[in-house]
Amino acid sequence: MGKKTILIVDDEKLMRWTLQQKLAEWNYRVFEAETGRDGLVRAEEETPDLVLLDVKLPDVKGTDLLEEFKKRWPDLPVIMITAYGAIEDVVTAMRSGAYNFLTKPIDLAKLQSLLENALEAHNLKKEVAYFREKESRHFHPSQIVARTKGMLQVLDMVQKIAESEASIVLLQGESGTGKDLIAQTIHHLSRRKDAPFLAINCSAIPENLLESELFGYEKGAFTDAKQQKKGLVELADRGTLFLDEISSLSLSLQAKLLRFLETHTFKRLGGLKDIDVDLRVIAATNHDLTVQSQEGKFRTDLFYRLNVCPVYLPPLRERKDDILPLARHFITNYNTKFGKKIEGLEKETERLLQDYDWPGNVRELKNAIERAMIFEDHHRISAQYLPIHIEAAPSRLAGGGKIQEPQEGRSLQDLERDAIIQALNKAGGNKTRAAELLKISRDTLRYRVKKLKISL
Repeated sequence: MGKKTILIVDDEKLMRWTLQQKLAEWNYRVFEAETGRDGLVRAEEETPDLVLLDVKLPDVKGTDLLEEFKKRWPDLPVIMITAYGAIEDVVTAMRSGAYNFLTKPIDLAKLQSLLENALEAHNLKKEVAYFREKESRHFHPSQIVARTKGMLQVLDMVQKIAESEASIVLLQGESGTGKDLIAQTIHHLSRRKDAPFLAINCSAIPENLLESELFGYEKGAFTDAKQQKKGLVELADRGTLFLDEISSLSLSLQAKLLRFLETHTFKRLGGLKDIDVDLRVIAATNHDLTVQSQEGKFRTDLFYRLNVCPVYLPPLRERKDDILPLARHFITNYNTKFGKKIEGLEKETERLLQDYDWPGNVRELKNAIERAMIFEDHHRISAQYLPIHIEAAPSRLAGGGKIQEPQEGRSLQDLERDAIIQALNKAGGNKTRAAELLKISRDTLRYRVKKLKISL
């Protein structure tokens, strides 16, 4: 990491020299200016990470120069240097946006601490701004791949929910359908986009820890509570809290969540004071909460409270027209990630992807494309690099062929071998005809025969 650059603007030569020596010792790059005019010129030339600015300058008031700095570089941290007791100057400087101030004679230990804190805060602010802008682009609905009518209707609903004041949203759908992506999209299209988006998988955290993760705790609330801790509900204030796999919550925690959703208040563990927050809660599940509530596994009143704005994400097998556009989208992404130039899919690969039912949904498709991209060296992805259970397609034989029901304990590789042997027998050993029966290319058949060590 490069050295941080600090600009000193002070008309006292000895002060500049003293600060320059100490800052260099602390591994900073230092530039100096004797007047306000020179300070602006040096700032334009060097783009400093921080400015040390004296209140008293020969050509301009330091507070006026501070306002000019903040006008040109709003995020630039400026620490003011002032004579002891000049309270009026300090107040003016802080109101004008100074990060902090030091009085002469300067306490070097305090200076070092202020520099570290100011630069760390500045870096954090830049990183937050960068990631918010990046995420805002990433999660715009136009970048969610959808061609089918059902998915387009989902995106229209998502847009309306995001722009509304709805504080509770329920996302339902099978695992891998993209509920987390939709949750983030709702957040980034809403007025809450500049506030935190915090997510927790309710099934991944032990029940005895989940309540403290959500609501936090006070010092001394239990044996290991050495200090106060804010929970995700409090940290997500004015933003969005995403509760994934909400069906795994215990009934006791469901009751506490219901109270929070109804009152928008909560208590930390061990706390006595109600804390108010303003946030949107997005819950997600791959279970049928109607059934679970009927079975007594999920509170009916909580289900009704969550079910105000339900969104159902269809499985990939019900949106076949999205499979190839999604695959091409992932190819584009992985070309960038892996430094490759894959142009697309072979015709046979396209057919196999469209024929497969994708029980793992979009996540499974993404993983399949990633795997193929790693091994493929040509311009288009061939079927041989698809996962074996997709590429084999043992249940489909053209011309009326049929695979026998597998015996218990037989592997998928055994089934694939049987399919190939049956096709070869039906084709009288003709590889071209056998490949046609299996709806794969002759090259792929040869590759599978060799890999499975099938004797001809």
